Amino acid sequence: MSKTLFDKVWDTHVIRKIEGGPDVLFIDRHLVHEVTSPVAFLGLKTRGIKVLYPGRTFATADHNTPTINQHLPVADPLSANQLQALEQNSKEYGISYWGLGHQKNGIVHVIGPEYGITQPGATIVCGDSHTSTHGAFGAIAFGIGTSEVEMVLATQCIMQPKPKKMRISINGKLGFGVTPKDVALYIISKLSTSGATGYFVEYAGEVFENMSMEGRMTVCNMSIEMGARGGMIAPDDTTINYVKGREFTPKGEAWDKALAYYKTLKTDPDAVFDKEFTFDGADIEPMITYGTNPGMGMGISNDIPDAAHVEGGAATYEKSLHYMGFSEGEHMLGKKVDFVFVGSCTNGRIEDFRAFTSLVKGKHKADDVTVWLVPGSHIVESQIKEEGLLDILTEAGFSLRQPGCSACLAMNDDKIPAGKYAVSTSNRNFEGRQGPGARTMLASPLVAAAAAITGRVTDPRTLIEELV
Repeated sequence: MSKTLFDKVWDTHVIRKIEGGPDVLFIDRHLVHEVTSPVAFLGLKTRGIKVLYPGRTFATADHNTPTINQHLPVADPLSANQLQALEQNSKEYGISYWGLGHQKNGIVHVIGPEYGITQPGATIVCGDSHTSTHGAFGAIAFGIGTSEVEMVLATQCIMQPKPKKMRISINGKLGFGVTPKDVALYIISKLSTSGATGYFVEYAGEVFENMSMEGRMTVCNMSIEMGARGGMIAPDDTTINYVKGREFTPKGEAWDKALAYYKTLKTDPDAVFDKEFTFDGADIEPMITYGTNPGMGMGISNDIPDAAHVEGGAATYEKSLHYMGFSEGEHMLGKKVDFVFVGSCTNGRIEDFRAFTSLVKGKHKADDVTVWLVPGSHIVESQIKEEGLLDILTEAGFSLRQPGCSACLAMNDDKIPAGKYAVSTSNRNFEGRQGPGARTMLASPLVAAAAAITGRVTDPRTLIEELV
């Protein structure tokens, strides 16, 4: 029987099928952070249960981590309490803990791949919706709730109904200045924020085959923003070259066995999906959002559409534009920008900082724009310094913060003030997401760089002649 990539991974991890109900799915890797785990650990303590496989569980602090002065005590009481609770719980249950100040600390969906915790054909869960990031490796990865975190800690299994299957194919070649983030925003603008609800998405076609692993992670990260349970891309030589030799990947004969398995992880030619979409890569240009959900995005050279061309109803659309201070038919190009944020589990990897730096090199930051550059991990931070990117950024008037989720969700002091406009490389632009009253425009690192040096929404293609 022909199977999709999703079927192959899912079916090999089902340890019990419940008639008329969900499957019991074995979980290879459980990633834990400080926000969704305290209540789960309390549940274990109340019932006197241990963590079944602490060696398959990895904990890091990221959401509540300040991105300046990390050597000082955390000032915010809530953040400090959550960080302390994760440290104590990890120690009590024998879980690897990479907390504030640890060399391996970073955003959970950045460090997982960096250290080889993320592997092709695995099942991966975390109490965070953007766990879909790890699907870039041909893994089934999805976010879970607090009670499910407790379930996985206690049993290394989870009860889940098997989602429907969707394939999104994009062929052709991306245009100049178009990045994986633009591809993700383009797809969501076409499908809407609910267009993939109930589905697990496989991304296929030349555009994804030609992407780096960082780019694939960006696309899979955004899967959740169109309602999908997760997204995945079949592993290939690019995947294998990235994974090989990392700390937690198999070694020696175990690697040879794993490699043989990785090579089976692809959709059979005649496998059937429940729904399919096909797009042309040439139709995608640098994207930017103009509203209050990731589906309200458009090519940066376009005008804000009128309500008649947008799903969701005129009243909702009017409310969104009112919050943003925008009007139908307006140009996005030239709009004032107050803040720029580069980072998050979507665009906090070294490739993102290389792209940003390639555009600002030889130029200077606009005086009236505040720019927060936040690496996703200490590895990324070190790469920025070792590759000489920090020297270029410093000369252009920028400074580098320390790893963490930062302004993606307005933690600690990393909040955009009310009424101010931010071009952000993160994944969500909901009302108040980056701070009460903050107005967020989602974009790629190149669009963010263009805004950082002009102080306006600017098409990056007008500022660069050739991508590095």
